[in-house]
Amino acid sequence: MKAKYIVLAVLIVTSLGFIKYPIDGYEATGIARLYQLRKFQLDSVKYTRIPAGAYKKLTDIKLSLANRKDDSIQDLLISDRDFERKLKRIIPSGSYSISVMDMSNPDNLKYAAHRENVGYQPGSVGKIAVLLAVFDQLQRLCPDSWEDRVGYLKNIKVTSRYWGTGDHHTIPVYDIEEDRLTKRKVVASDKFSLYEWLDHMVSVSNNGAASIMYREAMLMAAFGQDYFFLDAEKAENYFKETSRDSLTNLANTVVNEPLRKLGIEENEWKLGGMFTRPAGKYVGRKGGSIGTPKGLMKFLVQLEQGNVIDTESSLEMKRLLYLTDRRIRYAKSPRLDSAAVYFKSGSYYKCDRAKNPDCGSYAGNVFNYMNSVIIVEHPNGLKYIVCLMSNVLNKNSAGAHMYLASKIDDIIDEANVSKKPIIKEEEYKSDKDESDN
Repeated sequence: MKAKYIVLAVLIVTSLGFIKYPIDGYEATGIARLYQLRKFQLDSVKYTRIPAGAYKKLTDIKLSLANRKDDSIQDLLISDRDFERKLKRIIPSGSYSISVMDMSNPDNLKYAAHRENVGYQPGSVGKIAVLLAVFDQLQRLCPDSWEDRVGYLKNIKVTSRYWGTGDHHTIPVYDIEEDRLTKRKVVASDKFSLYEWLDHMVSVSNNGAASIMYREAMLMAAFGQDYFFLDAEKAENYFKETSRDSLTNLANTVVNEPLRKLGIEENEWKLGGMFTRPAGKYVGRKGGSIGTPKGLMKFLVQLEQGNVIDTESSLEMKRLLYLTDRRIRYAKSPRLDSAAVYFKSGSYYKCDRAKNPDCGSYAGNVFNYMNSVIIVEHPNGLKYIVCLMSNVLNKNSAGAHMYLASKIDDIIDEANVSKKPIIKEEEYKSDKDESDN
């Protein structure tokens, strides 16, 4: 078995070298949708789905706080009174919580927060914990070789099976030979690389992809080095033959233990279970999910330091969060069009139509969570992190999030506010295919 592992590792390293990413990252990652976007760019094809800030090159993406790597997270999250006063002036009354870190000058960080310890159901923001779990397990399996980890992400392909079904989110399936893009739901026979499933999970927030990658993180933990030679039949037999309690405990440990290692407490961020119902066939939930602006900020600041697992993993996770697809909610603010954004949004709502028959999507009257976490990098050097969570009933808060994005950007870029058009809160217009929970 050891000999097989060495041969496979050599083949992968030979074919890959060191990984880079975004639109010019198809060759390194094998993510097919990047091939199409890069082709548009090289052929000068007009493509209006993404703004100017989405065209960063691989070498442009860096960790903003690498020079603060040795500082503890507790020492960095100290409120700046003046900054916090300005922030609180623009926060709407009611169920909003937020944390903001201005990283424009890494040697003079400014942190501000409002109700940052209040817990919310994180929705799809919780998929970042799955992303972390996968990279954590790969580091355990290949502690001495980043190239091996990258090789496995690109070359190991797994099928969806029932784990990825039952989700309404579509995924982009690009046929390179036919030059044809199809958007459709995940089906049981779908087979993609680990990299592509991660991209489906993060870029278009596919719940099925999240359950599939959650499954793969569990299998890495359960099989160790044998994971690299695992097939679908052996994997399914493992789930059939292992007790439900054992699988549930493993699932909980795989996604939550890496958060605890970062000093993120259970009441600050916790993932309760899988993202699709069919995945619950063998794996149960262990409590609910919760997130707070402070817990999420702890993760993103340490990501920028290069302290989430290691420097290479931190940078690669940041690349995967780099948004090269349509922008929604907070990220849709016109103030951010020229900025690079690393973004994840999530929502979770419930309607009691006995109380209101017209209760609509993302406007729940029982609960109505909407969350945005984002790293913003402007061409002029302004860089900051925002973790915004809300639970405003009977209203789609996407417009409020987008408006707050503009106002926060103005606070951080106050020297240039007079040169910008006035921003007013307006009715949010969703894209026809916009759906992210």
